[in-house]
Amino acid sequence: MNHRIQAVADVLKKYRTFVLTTHVNPDGDGLGSEVALAEWLITQGKQVHILNHSATPDFYSFLDPNNRIKQFNEATDARTLADADVIVVLDTNHTDRVRSMQAHLLSSKAIKVCIDHHLDPEDFADHYLIDDDATSTGEIVYRLLVHLNENSLSPLISQALYCAIMTDTGSFRFPRVDAEIHRIIARLIECGADPVQIYHEVYEQWTAGRVQLLGDALASLRTEYNGRLAHITITQNDLKQTGTTEVDTDNFTIYPMQVAGVVAGILFLELKDGIKMSFRSKGDIPINELAKEFGGNGHKNAAGARLYNCSLADIKEVVLKAASKYITNGGFPA
Repeated sequence: MNHRIQAVADVLKKYRTFVLTTHVNPDGDGLGSEVALAEWLITQGKQVHILNHSATPDFYSFLDPNNRIKQFNEATDARTLADADVIVVLDTNHTDRVRSMQAHLLSSKAIKVCIDHHLDPEDFADHYLIDDDATSTGEIVYRLLVHLNENSLSPLISQALYCAIMTDTGSFRFPRVDAEIHRIIARLIECGADPVQIYHEVYEQWTAGRVQLLGDALASLRTEYNGRLAHITITQNDLKQTGTTEVDTDNFTIYPMQVAGVVAGILFLELKDGIKMSFRSKGDIPINELAKEFGGNGHKNAAGARLYNCSLADIKEVVLKAASKYITNGGFPA
């Protein structure tokens, strides 16, 4: 890992013009990692653009007080990608996840850097800083910035990295959270991150519609396989009735997992053009293998998939049937 960190550090120090991006419907890890890296680069006199396919969710806007994050506009931003010295892709390692930016990213002659913690990277980058044992991309960016300069952690950078790690660890309760992660968190607090305020911004600023949407999701809760699998469903009508969007379902996957006896959970979300599925599991159940069966991927205990031009009713039946071999065979497919 150290030689990969050094290789990326050399790129960051050598070049001048950077574009940073993350996946569609960005979360706290992707956004926090972007902001932290951008702020450090700017202190080094670099020219930095943060361009994302999706708009930033309102409850993450506090991460970007300098309004550096922009939603990609092909008419005005395609040239920015083409002219960049370096493009850094954060918190995803597949270019289809940057959606409208994909073709421009791939055609750019810029040096491409991928910083991520997911499995099975696509072959598109010149440099990969990937650690699938890391809790988050924010953890990797932290290690990179400390490697670059022990004193690089400004209050804004610390806030962004704290949020990145907090959101991708379920507020520090997922299995990979160990003593070292808490030492990192302590350092970020010492450097200016405010745990109370960050938690408040992310988890205590819900709209009434989002709370109502959660109620609809919980009302749909069903269990399978003697209570070992739980799933919830959100339809387009649910979104319409509550005035919410896909972004508002962020973190809803924790609720099926809170049912006693449940070892795997699924969120089915009906899209205008297909279905999004979010998978979670406990222990040795490789839920990412189930996601792969439907064109998705992710971590062993947290994964996702999207399907297009299909009905919710048909997909639920197929997915729930496919899940049986992971749920009923000790966590391993037969």
